[in-house]
Amino acid sequence: MNKDTNSDSSKPKKRRRDEEIEAESSSSDRTLSLEENLTFSDTLVALRIMRAQFPHIDKVSIRPFILQSQLYSSVNDRTQVDRELESLRRERVLRVFKLNTGQDDHAIMFLDDYLNQIECVVKRMEEKKQVNLEVFEWFQTHVLDSKLEPSVGHEELVSGSDCSLLSIVGKVKDEHISLLINAGILTRQLIDPDMYWFAIPNIGSVLKGLSQGRKEILSFLNRRKYKEMMLALLEKKHLRFSPLDMRFHLRDLIGSGHLKTIHTPTGLVVQISKD
Repeated sequence: MNKDTNSDSSKPKKRRRDEEIEAESSSSDRTLSLEENLTFSDTLVALRIMRAQFPHIDKVSIRPFILQSQLYSSVNDRTQVDRELESLRRERVLRVFKLNTGQDDHAIMFLDDYLNQIECVVKRMEEKKQVNLEVFEWFQTHVLDSKLEPSVGHEELVSGSDCSLLSIVGKVKDEHISLLINAGILTRQLIDPDMYWFAIPNIGSVLKGLSQGRKEILSFLNRRKYKEMMLALLEKKHLRFSPLDMRFHLRDLIGSGHLKTIHTPTGLVVQISKD
């Protein structure tokens, strides 16, 4: 008995942590209702479980992502979420992306998933005999690894600048940057055309569904007499205008403050938040 105990305690801390998360993830699969599975102990647990619960979307090649608002509804302490998210970002476990669906909208994707997403885009471009594809390898090696913030400046990318990240490996020109933009990996900022947001390729149609799904749920609840519904019943409803499922949207709307949950003797009630 003592031998087993000592063996377990001698495991590296990170490995024990991964095993705990894996165990919690396996017990929190898609079969559990949202009410049984609404909050988690910490940010990484929440991220991994929500990644596993990401809905399958037909006709769109997109790796799982999590909204920052969903984390706020899933971990009770927002300061803890922000602190742990920043730590995971600096450890290169994940990346955070600014979305165009709202001022405070951010998506989170595990770095391995993001690199796989880029790889899929490059393969499609190879099939179309696109040239200058070496920029993607440069981008992954010299930009993603060193630039952890959600944005990057034009001068940091193009050759000829002292601070260029890509010029280390060759002559990077505007046409290379255009290729990254066309691939959906960079998007130009509206307020400053010399700045780019890092972006998730193929996410456009999903973001359209995200906005429409938000409106659909809020409109549905606003039409009800008390602007509320039992969470267990609401979760079973199907959305007409979003490829994302009800669970995904409810976590988002609760975390962003558009909806709130109320404990009742018969279960959780979801209600429109008063302005």
